Amino acid sequence: MGLSAANLVQAGGCATLGMKKEAANLKNEKLDTILKGYQGNPFINGRFVNETFKPDITFGDMMKWRFSSNPQKEEKKNDAYIPEVLDCSAAFGSGKDMIVWMGHSTFFIRLAGRTIITDPVLYNPPFLKRKPGLPCSPEQIGPIDHLLVSHNHYDHLDSDTLKNLNLEGTAAHVPLRMGDTIRSIRGGLKIQEAGWYQKFDTSGIEIYMMPAQHWSKRIFHDTNAVLWGSFVIRGAGKTVYFAGDTAYSPHLKKTASLFKRMDYCLMPIGAYMPEFIMKSNHLSPGEAVDGFHDLGGRVFIPNHFGTFDLSDEPPGEPVRLLEDMKMKNAIKGDLKVLKIGEVLEI
Repeated sequence: MGLSAANLVQAGGCATLGMKKEAANLKNEKLDTILKGYQGNPFINGRFVNETFKPDITFGDMMKWRFSSNPQKEEKKNDAYIPEVLDCSAAFGSGKDMIVWMGHSTFFIRLAGRTIITDPVLYNPPFLKRKPGLPCSPEQIGPIDHLLVSHNHYDHLDSDTLKNLNLEGTAAHVPLRMGDTIRSIRGGLKIQEAGWYQKFDTSGIEIYMMPAQHWSKRIFHDTNAVLWGSFVIRGAGKTVYFAGDTAYSPHLKKTASLFKRMDYCLMPIGAYMPEFIMKSNHLSPGEAVDGFHDLGGRVFIPNHFGTFDLSDEPPGEPVRLLEDMKMKNAIKGDLKVLKIGEVLEI
């Protein structure tokens, strides 16, 4: 989620788990689980938890942020960075496998002839305003075979976008307990819910729900009632990893241990300041590179920066830090900083 100061109303319900009276392990019993012995996602007092237990963000933390000064305030004010936008309308008629960044965490992917869209946000979600323009109209995207949603925060699941996409015949692949949210926004989708380490029932390509270190929230009192996660997509001898939103944690190495290769890693790099709020939920550019190395990735494709104002760092800082690491040969693989709408053939 974009935890900007304007999101205080939305995030104000963050609370600790409290007394652990009721616990269960949840998964989709109809789907295969690829981690041997994994019983399902822990579900405690009606809330999912991360594999690495960390304190929740409290309302006090949010108020501290709201009323603290930003040491990068002037730098951020003077940073006019906005990602460049290219028209990608022609890409959807191509039969080539590709990755197209649509801004923030939204990607259009064609793999083994199957089309995918991730975390659909092409308009202005509540409390946020999109800074760059669109590379095409949402109605032009598609047809879309698979919709992947990593979690239910408004900057990763936008109602207006979902209503305007061409989703006739689309299968939605989402974390546990997100199905009702999708149905309430857009009916007629074929929805599959999965827990971590589960393989969705698909044809033509393989799609897996994998862990992330994050949280969920859609309304005031539903903190962590819906699962969050990342995705591994395989087809035509290629593997794409979509991290969703995540902090740095051992789940990255564990994910790598279950797959032979990670060709393209779509890694979030923005919304990491102030650290006392963001570190347990988002990756900094350096942490994203560490995660890319943990995954054994071949191509690093950054996202989750420059589209919305979510945090305290200047908007262009994440990319500048990555480019500096590239110049110092600190990235073991190829860095591809895509323009919005740029087509990367894979």
